[in-house]
Amino acid sequence: MSDKHELLDEVDQVLNKKKRLDFEYLVFTLLLMSFVSLALFPKIYIQQQIYFKSRDISKLKGEYDTLIEENRLINTSVESIRFKNQILDTLF
Repeated sequence: MSDKHELLDEVDQVLNKKKRLDFEYLVFTLLLMSFVSLALFPKIYIQQQIYFKSRDISKLKGEYDTLIEENRLINTSVESIRFKNQILDTLF
C-alpha cells in the first residue's frame, strides 16, 4: 500500500507542481501595479477635473439664466412705470 501512495505522490508532484511565490514575483507585481497606476492616474485626474469644472459651469449657467429672467422682469416693470408716468403726467 505504501508503494501506491508513493506512486500517487510522485504523479501528483509531476501533474500539480506547486508554485512558490518568490521575491522576484513580488517585485514584478509591484512594478506592474506602479506602472499601471502611473499610466491611469493622469486620466483619472483629468476626468475628475473636467467633472468639477462642468459642475461649476452648470451652476453658473443656472445663475445666469435666473439673472436674465430677473432682468427681463425688471425691464418690464421699468417700462410699465415709465409708461404710467408718461401717461399720467400728460393727463394731469
